[in-house]
Amino acid sequence: MKTLAPILLLSLMMISCGEKGKQESKGFEVNRKKTASSETQASQEVPVDMNNKGIGPISSYTFSSEINTDMAEAGKSIYNSKCTACHMAEMRMIGPALKGIYERRSTEWVLNLLLNPMEMLKEDPIAKALLKEYNNAIMTNSNLSEEEAKQVAEYLRTL
Repeated sequence: MKTLAPILLLSLMMISCGEKGKQESKGFEVNRKKTASSETQASQEVPVDMNNKGIGPISSYTFSSEINTDMAEAGKSIYNSKCTACHMAEMRMIGPALKGIYERRSTEWVLNLLLNPMEMLKEDPIAKALLKEYNNAIMTNSNLSEEEAKQVAEYLRTL
């Protein structure tokens, strides 16, 4: 009887540790396919409205046909110091990706958001939709002058 107990215990352990079929893990895989890009989802939720000028001091603004490299360089410096905490060019973070912004928003809308973010978030329908989409992450007022906002806007053309 004393030899039967260890044999029985060993048999039970072997049965319980046996292979019960291959279980597929959804952990990290190098070749796993991406389901849907977050930018594609974002574009479906927030409308593209090129006629919306936003709310603020800019009612009309037209870029020159050529990019002003001096303004763009100054804008890049401002962008790197005040915008990169929340925005990247090609990837959404706390805020939306900014590459191709002028395909989705008017120049005036972008400038008014840079100059007047709080009022835009309260009054503008697109800004409200973006606020909702980005989990109520409020764009802080960077206290840009109109010239600085135009420099950042010029830089955004280069992305």
